[in-house]
Amino acid sequence: MTTPSSPSSPPSRRALIALAWLWVGIPFGYGLYELTQKATQLFTG
Repeated sequence: MTTPSSPSSPPSRRALIALAWLWVGIPFGYGLYELTQKATQLFTG
């Protein structure tokens, strides 16, 4: 099981965690944006 990261974790680990969130979050956000654009077109004609 994983434990929540403590504020005293080394900066390199925090940078790696931030990079991992960006690696997943940016494509996810883009996908949501595209989904809303296409759903709007679908339902508004």
